[in-house]
Amino acid sequence: MSEIRRTLCNRDCPDACGIEATIEAGRIVKLRGERAHPVTDGFLCFRTNQFLRSQYAPDRLTAPLLRKDGHLEPVTWHEALGFIAERLLAIRAESGPAAILHYRSGGTLGIVASQASELFFEQFGPTAVKRGDICTGAGEAAQEADFGVSDSGELRELERARHVLLWGKNVVTSSPHTIPVLKRAQANGAKLVMIDPVHHRSRELCDTYVQLRPAGDFALAMGILRLVFEHGWVAPDAETYCQGLAGLRALAWRKTVAEWCHDSDVSEATALALATRLHDGPTTILVGWGMARRANGGAIVRALDALAAVTGNVGIPGAGVSYYFRRRRAFGSLLAGLEPPRTISEPLFGHEILAARSPEIRAVWITAGNPVAMLPDSRSVAQALKTRELVVVTDRWLSDTAALATVVLPVNTLLEADDLLGAYGHHQLGATVPVVPPPAGVKSDLEIFQALAERVGQREYPQCSARELKERLVSQVLLKNGISLATLEAGVVPNPLAARVLFEGRKFPTADGKVQLITEGPCEPALSDEAFPLWLMSLSTPKSQASQWAKAPPELLLATVHPAAANGLRHGDLAWLESRLGRIKVQIVHDALQRQDVLLVPKGGHYRNGCSANAITTARLTDVGEGAALYDERVRLLAFDA
Repeated sequence: MSEIRRTLCNRDCPDACGIEATIEAGRIVKLRGERAHPVTDGFLCFRTNQFLRSQYAPDRLTAPLLRKDGHLEPVTWHEALGFIAERLLAIRAESGPAAILHYRSGGTLGIVASQASELFFEQFGPTAVKRGDICTGAGEAAQEADFGVSDSGELRELERARHVLLWGKNVVTSSPHTIPVLKRAQANGAKLVMIDPVHHRSRELCDTYVQLRPAGDFALAMGILRLVFEHGWVAPDAETYCQGLAGLRALAWRKTVAEWCHDSDVSEATALALATRLHDGPTTILVGWGMARRANGGAIVRALDALAAVTGNVGIPGAGVSYYFRRRRAFGSLLAGLEPPRTISEPLFGHEILAARSPEIRAVWITAGNPVAMLPDSRSVAQALKTRELVVVTDRWLSDTAALATVVLPVNTLLEADDLLGAYGHHQLGATVPVVPPPAGVKSDLEIFQALAERVGQREYPQCSARELKERLVSQVLLKNGISLATLEAGVVPNPLAARVLFEGRKFPTADGKVQLITEGPCEPALSDEAFPLWLMSLSTPKSQASQWAKAPPELLLATVHPAAANGLRHGDLAWLESRLGRIKVQIVHDALQRQDVLLVPKGGHYRNGCSANAITTARLTDVGEGAALYDERVRLLAFDA
């Protein structure tokens, strides 16, 4: 007899979908989207539909691994945790907690799982932690500078928009549950525009497509702004809620419209059409996260914020600049907020660990991440980990990073998680509950740190159930707003702290209550590079969740390029894809719909298979927010000499 149990997807995705799992004889046999979830609406993405392949994969880790004589070998939890405790205590005693780095990424977005690891290392030291964010660092910092906060209004407000600009955002791959909302907006008369150097499937949803130059977003925004000023389309009351309007106007006037359009490779007529759409609001700009992953990424997002602000497309229904949804603020905290003794830049992870002195970084604990595959300059990341005394990785499979560890600890999956969850693509909050127990030998993050805390004498670490911690985290904010843990377990609820219309009444949480407009331009990227003519763009794929693939990961990296930009290589040919940092082997895929200055590869390929674009991507920072300028790498194709 079958039973249906519900939970939420906790992986690094904006949608945080509701899942209905069908259980037979204690085993999950089917997953489907929860029909009652207001965003999931009964369907799941391909990645989650295929998750049972991972849940029951034969290579799933179910016992700790400890490196002995150079090889990872299965051991008991008693031996693994005893070894870790002994080494952590010795390193802290000899070099201080600054010699220990805790790196946590977004492999799971659960609040309890996140705070369980952060609390242990805060109490143990506090130890070193990462700073910056490879994914959203620049964009969030930009919006915080402009608006005082990076947030969005209610997702369904899109249905009240007259125009929606998908600026660098591929909703088909990255936000599939936004698609029904966009279709309802179209049914209400909204026009959709896609602005992106890459041709992708979201084009099918849109009425218009603008295929601008890579890194040309700032120039296009400035060209549009100049047209807005020239045509008198600035909101009549903009002076009352915008700070720096004259400085923004001067910035837009540094070049003519023709010059800005040349730099973005967009016609003046197209720029005027976009300016008209902003004037003919309400207009919402959906900002893609990848666009901020450039050296001028913060300036790009600030320019888009300015476009919306000066045309009056903020603080009113159906308008705004949506980059992120604040998912954590409704939940409480277990942390004391102690200042760490040092921080390590996430985008410069390998370089900064290798360079760290007084003391050196001797131990690295990696939670919910695979930095060897996911951070730029994979070789430096791998070298940094290979040369540490102790590297502990918690994961459910032997990733590129886990393969280099001293100790690997097996953890639960999203279908076994007991946690709290918010989304960064909408404002629904909920609780995850285990639909099945984890296999014997597998622990949650909380259970791992509870056991480790006992071994290192950390008596203040909470030794209670996950549900008791969930109660504590809910009681601090949500319970005061009438939402209990039982409420969350019964189904998702809207975040009571979130506004339906963001900045309604044009009130902003900045020092003076106004939008802080950008008034200084960034360093402009070179428009061409004869030696390396192609922009490398490693893009999300419907088949993978970062480096976790729904099916077997690729053994050969596919490189998609316009036929005229393939350096004479034919469709299907093997080739070297080379940057100034290194080269990897690829197979050519021709696509005449792409620009002739871009080359596309899937994000999340495995480093050990030679399929990670980060192996040839230089570690460099964005202008603000200490993000990673992942999309500023220039590459070329060379004939493969086997």
